[in-house]
Amino acid sequence: MLNAEVAKRRDDAISRGVGMMTQIYADRALNAEVWDIEGNRYIDFAAGIAVVNTGHCHPKVMAAVTAQMARFTHTNYIRLAERLNDKVPGPWKKKTIFVTTGAEACENAVKIARIATGRNAVIAFGGGFHGRTFMGMSLTGKVEPYKKGFGAMMPDVYHVPFPMGPHGISTADAMKGMEKLFKADLDPARVAAIIFEPVQGEGGFYPAPTDLVRAIRKLCDDHGIVMIADEVQTGFARTGNLFAMEAHGVAADLTTMAKGLAGGLPLAAVTGRADLMDAANPGGLGGTYAGNPLGIAAANAVLDVIEEEDLCARANELGSRLKQRLEAIRATAPEIIDIRGPGFMVAVEFADPGSKAPDAGFTNRVRLEAQKRGLILLTCGVYGNVVRFLAPITIPDAHFAEAMDILEAAVAAARNG
Repeated sequence: MLNAEVAKRRDDAISRGVGMMTQIYADRALNAEVWDIEGNRYIDFAAGIAVVNTGHCHPKVMAAVTAQMARFTHTNYIRLAERLNDKVPGPWKKKTIFVTTGAEACENAVKIARIATGRNAVIAFGGGFHGRTFMGMSLTGKVEPYKKGFGAMMPDVYHVPFPMGPHGISTADAMKGMEKLFKADLDPARVAAIIFEPVQGEGGFYPAPTDLVRAIRKLCDDHGIVMIADEVQTGFARTGNLFAMEAHGVAADLTTMAKGLAGGLPLAAVTGRADLMDAANPGGLGGTYAGNPLGIAAANAVLDVIEEEDLCARANELGSRLKQRLEAIRATAPEIIDIRGPGFMVAVEFADPGSKAPDAGFTNRVRLEAQKRGLILLTCGVYGNVVRFLAPITIPDAHFAEAMDILEAAVAAARNG
């Protein structure tokens, strides 16, 4: 069967609203390699958007799921909750709930903040992404494709600027936006929560500066606001720490997580201060597939793998090597205006060398040229001019080196095209 044949079947059977950046139809995958149905091999620098941080089909994860499948397949999650309560940053007693997706985790974090505070308003950031449900869309700071045409958003959600160095937005600008919001539109005594990503994902891999994170923490403390860290994409060793917030010296009241939690199985969670997590009445939180045991088994194995293979250190090592190679490529590619990101959550941003305007066209050419040569890349950013690198942290050195050569060739081809 050919990729083109499956692509036609997909178009006929699946809603066009479900996006697909690469027309690659996988037959099998192992660690950082994917083979499509035509037998073509790719090095995967997408990892399901930071889902398989421990690689496709890690043997320990697969063994845990297989063993659990033979026992039972519905609900079993206490040990994982205990482990997350211990590992999520914060000196206080914590509790956890399990759900299925990152959007659900963000939705439930807002529910918890609202019932715990008795307040309604929520503040998020421009460029942020928190899911495609109605509250997730409302929190998300990007109109196209996430909000366009879907009607009115949820009420009492407000946005302020997020620091974006290449675009001249600083922490001071972000906090000035917060101050203006409180002066003109919103009494801080009505705010239930402030939600942010420690590194914006869809927005362009802009890391939250430590001074911003600490300013948010102080603002929340001063006004009795719940601080929510959305670690759906940053979690589980991707940034060189188990959770990205560990780098900032302050902790969020609630942390949302999904993606890398269960190595490819659908599982998400909210972990936070026990007094907040216990605010809802029994039955107010949960879901039919919340904490399914296959995902729970996979997640426990993922945490084991991260510890046993020291993937936090590996992420820092790979990220450093990637940045060095990108700096070498920049010497001959003036379209590169920024290289950024903690650990192995790295991005490169492209702009027109003359006008300095974001260049989404060039960025997409780099992606397509890489794909032709067997490297899967993803773009992101408010302007669509960022390539984000999300290879499994378990990628072998030989495959990483091969990917770097392909990347360099792809940038050169995009410049000549």
